[in-house]
Amino acid sequence: QVQLVESEGGLVQAGGSLRLTCTASGQFFTINNMGWYRQAPGKQRELVAVVSSGGVPTYADSVRGRFTASRDNAKKTVNLQLDGLEPEDTGVYYCYVDRVYRTDFSYDYDFWGQGTQVTVSS
Repeated sequence: QVQLVESEGGLVQAGGSLRLTCTASGQFFTINNMGWYRQAPGKQRELVAVVSSGGVPTYADSVRGRFTASRDNAKKTVNLQLDGLEPEDTGVYYCYVDRVYRTDFSYDYDFWGQGTQVTVSS
């Protein structure tokens, strides 16, 4: 149905930067919200940022001002620019799509990528 493939994360020092990209593919016409979640060891998965179909981003308080989310509807991608990284940002980052629509107005929902590891050293 819908496949989400994240770019590779990495290991960076505190204060450094990374850029993640997620590309969606499959049988659909449009995507509703696209975004990113993360899961740190021993913690629940949490929202990082989500971008509406109109390109409006919403951020978790913990990343606002440091991370920037954007999307390209033509390329079916959502990006996450991570700046000012902190050790607390370490975790597996997952791409998420909440709903896709087909040309016949049917839809599917809740799609996740495989996740990509981001590690920030102090």
